[in-house]
Amino acid sequence: MPPSDDSGEEVRGDGTGIVAPDDETPTWSERKARTEGLPRLTYEYFERARREDQDLRTESSYIERDVLGFPTWPHEMIRNLALTSFFVGMIIFLAAALPPHIDAPANPSQTPPVILPDWYLYWSFGLLKLGPLNPEISMLGGQKLMADRTYGVLANLVVVGFIAIVPFLNKGSARRPVEQPFWAAVGVFGVIFALTISVLSIKNLVPLEPHLLFDLTFLLPFVGGFIAYAVLKSMREGYMFELNRRYYRLRPPK
Repeated sequence: MPPSDDSGEEVRGDGTGIVAPDDETPTWSERKARTEGLPRLTYEYFERARREDQDLRTESSYIERDVLGFPTWPHEMIRNLALTSFFVGMIIFLAAALPPHIDAPANPSQTPPVILPDWYLYWSFGLLKLGPLNPEISMLGGQKLMADRTYGVLANLVVVGFIAIVPFLNKGSARRPVEQPFWAAVGVFGVIFALTISVLSIKNLVPLEPHLLFDLTFLLPFVGGFIAYAVLKSMREGYMFELNRRYYRLRPPK
């Protein structure tokens, strides 16, 4: 016997017992007048979206992937409102349950022993400490062409410029790392480099020999990127075969 909800209505697995057909779909004003509120409305939206997606895949004659689109109002607005409400609620809960500790006011007449930027800027602060990579030019009598601080600023410009240009270099349509192992490896390289350069920025607080820490800062990103590329490259052929097999099983070509 099919299951039923609290109101006694029969709940069907295909969504037709929950969402009305197209010719019987209530207007937004009618939905708004209901007493169930946002949770029920959100549930109906996701159920209807699932059914429309299933109908499109069944009736479509395209072999390639279909790109589904729904109206911004009310479809996307309802979904975004539900997600936003969840995350805002979590932030309010964490702020109430775990309030931040407020230290004593800073003393303007005393310099603190350790001066560091916020943690999310450690990577930029670490790029300012690349003085050992600033070459000494023999034609200038062993002097450096630019000051170490200027060299660090230029390093920031190069890194930020590379991050900004990556979307223009990678114009593929892949959505998963295994579909483009090279660019996935570049991403892994960038993440590990951001972590290692951040550790380098607080090298005085790290129990490692400075020269070893400096070498690991540039060695670990290459090792991590190479391993990521090798693993994804080995998985790619089998993954694409399984993906296509499941795709055509769900919707065989006509």
